[in-house]
Amino acid sequence: MRNAFDVLDERGFIEQGTHPEELRELLGKESVTFYIGFDATASSLTMGHLIPLMGMLHLYRAGHRPIFLLGGGTTMIGDPSGKSDMRQMLSQDIINANVQSFRRQFSKFVNFDDGSAIMENNANWLLDLNFMEFMRDVGRHFSVNRMLTLETYKSRLEAGLTFLEFSYILTQSYDFLELFRRYNCRLQMGGNDQWSNIIGGYELVRKVEGEAVYGLTLKLLTTNAGTKMGKTEAGTIWLDSERTSAYDFYQYLRNVDDADVERMLALLTFLPMEEVRRLGSLPGSEINQAKEVLAYEVTKFVHGEEEAAKAQATAKALFGGGGRDENMPSTTFAKETFAAGMDILSLLVETGLASSRSEGRRLVQQGGVALDDQRVEEIDRLVTVQDFSRDTLIIRKGKKVYHRVVIE
Repeated sequence: MRNAFDVLDERGFIEQGTHPEELRELLGKESVTFYIGFDATASSLTMGHLIPLMGMLHLYRAGHRPIFLLGGGTTMIGDPSGKSDMRQMLSQDIINANVQSFRRQFSKFVNFDDGSAIMENNANWLLDLNFMEFMRDVGRHFSVNRMLTLETYKSRLEAGLTFLEFSYILTQSYDFLELFRRYNCRLQMGGNDQWSNIIGGYELVRKVEGEAVYGLTLKLLTTNAGTKMGKTEAGTIWLDSERTSAYDFYQYLRNVDDADVERMLALLTFLPMEEVRRLGSLPGSEINQAKEVLAYEVTKFVHGEEEAAKAQATAKALFGGGGRDENMPSTTFAKETFAAGMDILSLLVETGLASSRSEGRRLVQQGGVALDDQRVEEIDRLVTVQDFSRDTLIIRKGKKVYHRVVIE
């Protein structure tokens, strides 16, 4: 079996690391326990989480042991990395609910029952810490002068930085020390925006335990132009089908830019690199075949084969001219809701096609809304029962987003 480090490198995951040659040698000669932390700031993982998840799974498949660390403790502080303002403070109940959602989602991808993978929650050790003991044992190893040079903090000094956020690096670093002691964890991985936090943990373990451990950052999920992927006009692309349907998830990937296809295939699928390169090099309009493979493979991974097949069939029915596939995302209303009519802006908001009436107004004014392929020209257009054909109406937003409205 190939060295997992080489697999990650070839597929484009690796951004930077500590002692990469030593780490590669370690991964090649023994099973290594490693971890990535996931703060529970929302009720679902997002498309952006697929990069660290896939990185973990490549190591897992090579025989290494992953620890999925849920941030039931660190979420109470909030990571300031990449943030211009303090994160919203979440209650313990909300954090716990989010942690349980993450547990369910991760359990779809990894077997936690046979000991080959571990799920932990840093609330188990952070919430009961004695502040004075923690500061004496851990805080003394961190230089304030050096912390102020870190981009995470330096960029926030003028706008304001609370001590709460300033302490985040200490708690996340302590996670590495705790996992080393509990599980002999030797490697922390994370997104490239976590480099400062990872270095903090790496140095803490080496100072306190005198042992060799490592840090590795993975690329963030961005387009070829460097902008963040997984965001649309309607909002974030979630892994929870209740928040982003399998069809919308599929369509997002089906519509990525041509320049991003090969890189996304390498990062988000397990297809052999020979096939990734072949698909990524398809000329002209043939690149659409590669996009279909990308969308199907990633949707199958996240939502299962049946949902991926449904999403693919729906897309083909829509763009093949049928436009009424039963698996299309839909909203059902009582028939009487449209007896006196519902204005188009309210309908766009109710179906989730617009986040607000002002966004809906902009879409209509730009010619981006159609009812059964008839463009909506007026922002005060009323949708009535007479607009429905056999109790169904298809709304199209832009060129590629469809939603079925059903009355009963």
